[in-house]
Amino acid sequence: MPVASSADMDALIKNAGNSESAIGRFAPSPTGPLHFGTLLAALGSYLQAKSCAGSWFLRIEDLDPPRVVPGAADAMLRLLEQLGFEWDGDIIYQSHRFKRYQQILEQLREQGEVFACSCSRREILASAPHPGEEGFVYPGTCREGIRGRRSERAIRLRVPDEEIIYHDRIFGEQRQNLERDVGDFVLHRADGLFAYQLAVVVDDIDAGITQVVRGADLLSSTPRQIYLYRCLNIVPPDYFHLPLAFGDNGKKLSKRNGDMGLITRENGSNMLWKGLVFLGQSPPEELFNSTPGELLCWGRENYHPEKIPAKNRQISFA
Repeated sequence: MPVASSADMDALIKNAGNSESAIGRFAPSPTGPLHFGTLLAALGSYLQAKSCAGSWFLRIEDLDPPRVVPGAADAMLRLLEQLGFEWDGDIIYQSHRFKRYQQILEQLREQGEVFACSCSRREILASAPHPGEEGFVYPGTCREGIRGRRSERAIRLRVPDEEIIYHDRIFGEQRQNLERDVGDFVLHRADGLFAYQLAVVVDDIDAGITQVVRGADLLSSTPRQIYLYRCLNIVPPDYFHLPLAFGDNGKKLSKRNGDMGLITRENGSNMLWKGLVFLGQSPPEELFNSTPGELLCWGRENYHPEKIPAKNRQISFA
C-alpha cells in the first residue's frame, strides 16, 4: 500500500472530522473506579457526538493485562448506565483484538515502516541524545540492524525528521518533530504486548471514528498517531483535547488519588453538573438538583465546544 505524502496528509488532516456523520468514542482503561477526570472524557466525547446527532461508541482499553483491575470494567459500565449514558453498537475490548493488531503490524513490516529493536531501557538512556517530551528520545540504535544485547525484541515504527502539525479543536495548533522529540516509537513491546499507539489507531480506524475527544495529557501522543495514520494511508480523525482537572493537592485527578473525585451513583448528578461547568457549558442554576438524564439532555441540546477553555485548572470537591 502506498504511503501518502506529507503534503497530501496535511490536506487530509485539515479536512478531517468534517464528515456529515460524526462518530465518537469513549475509551477508558479498567484500572480502577470511574473518577472525575475519566468522567470528563466520557461527558465531552458523548456531548460532542450526540449534540450533532452522531454515534458514540464505547471501547474498553484492557491492552495491558497486569494493570487491569478485575471487575473494574463491569463496574464502570454499570455506573455509566446509571448516569444516563447510552452508547451505540457493541462494546469493544482491546484484549479481543490482538490478531487484528498483528495484521496491521505485518502490513507495516511489508511496507518497510518498522524494525526490530533489542535495546534495553538502560541502553537507551545511556545513548539517548537528550530528554524528549515523554522520557529520553530513542537514538535510532537498531534502525540498520540489531545492536542491543537483549534476546527480546520490540518493534518500532521508523519516523521521519519532519514536523507533524495538526490543529486541535480546543488547544489550537500543535507541532512536534517526531525524530527529534520522540524518536522511533514502539508498536509491539519486547514483553509481547501491543503498544497503545498502535492499538488506538487501529481501533479508531476499524470503528470509523471521525472525532477523538480525550484529555490534554494525550496532546503529545497525537503526532505519533497521525503519522501512523499516514503510514496506513488513512485520514485521521478530528481531535478535541479536554483540559485536565487538578485536585486541591495540585495533582492531576486520577485513579492514583484515592477517593478524590470518585464517581458514585449517589454523587453522579453533582459530578455531571461539575463536569458541565468545568467544560465551560454553564448549565442554568435550576438544573443543579436535576437527574443525570436531565443534565445529559440539556447538555446534548446546548453543547458548544468553542466554550471549552484551553487551560488545565483546579477543581474542588469540598
